[in-house]
Amino acid sequence: MPAEVDPGLAALSDQLILVTVVLYAIAMIGYALDLAFGRTRSGSPAKAAAEPALAAVGAGTAASAEAGAAAAPGGSGSGTPAEAAGDGGAEKAPPSWVMRAGTAATVLAWLGFAVNLGSVLTRGLATGRWPWGNMYEFVVAMCLAAMGAFLLMQLRYPVRFLGAFVSAAAGLGIGYAVHSLHVAAGPAMVALNSYWIAIHVSAAIIASGLFIVAGACGVIYLIRHDAADHLPTRQELERVAHRAIVIGFPIWTFAVIAGALWADKAWGRYWGWDPKEIWAFITWIVYAGYLHARATAGWKGRAATAVQLVAFASLLFNLIGVNIFFEGLHSYAELPD
Repeated sequence: MPAEVDPGLAALSDQLILVTVVLYAIAMIGYALDLAFGRTRSGSPAKAAAEPALAAVGAGTAASAEAGAAAAPGGSGSGTPAEAAGDGGAEKAPPSWVMRAGTAATVLAWLGFAVNLGSVLTRGLATGRWPWGNMYEFVVAMCLAAMGAFLLMQLRYPVRFLGAFVSAAAGLGIGYAVHSLHVAAGPAMVALNSYWIAIHVSAAIIASGLFIVAGACGVIYLIRHDAADHLPTRQELERVAHRAIVIGFPIWTFAVIAGALWADKAWGRYWGWDPKEIWAFITWIVYAGYLHARATAGWKGRAATAVQLVAFASLLFNLIGVNIFFEGLHSYAELPD
């Protein structure tokens, strides 16, 4: 017997998801301000702020050299330090309000992530099942995974420059889910009432979150202009994307294998040429091709980025498009009328 739906928890979940969109939107603004005004030619606000201290270490040597040059015959002592550092020098540290905007954005992103997680948990408690049994719930969980992947990577790597893009993607994704995919909380289809949903779908959601981070890097890579000093370098973008894919690919591989095992238990076969199965495998092949090309052929730069974006497009179509446009055993979109 399916569990009865708790209307109070279901309503709380809907309210929390609206708060999540607001928090992600404000975090996006803060990250955008930090990205636009906080980066310098030296690469990061922290590095730029450290430059005055580094310069002070060698101040005595520099002063001696300048005094010697001024005393030497024909020497010019008229150049000011500002003029000496003018061309090609590192820009000054960003204003304090920019640093505060970046810090506030990070705090809001973590808060939004916590509220997003709360909305998923309350939805699950309201229905008495795993909270990704339809397209609305799956998209919300996927946005949660994308933000979580970014925030965890931010603890280890200097990837704050991705904050504006990931926050925007998560906010827009949840906003689309609320506007176009929302269905009332209720029991899941019979085929989804299995412990395999906790194994297969959870792995797919986690891997998708990592691939979204990599995809954001790839899009920025292609639209970045050489004169855009406020954006990270292409090398930085490619490095972050590669790390996210290296972590996400084995998780996606596990999800594909777990899906085959679930299919055998539910339908008596491991593979049935269902559209979802086909596109999940196509996505796996393209990401495997990306990693193979980098590891063996040394592909880097625009070519490697193009391949990973093809894989990312295949991923999005597999996660969303297949459920909307194709009929099959995996068609459980439950789109509102």
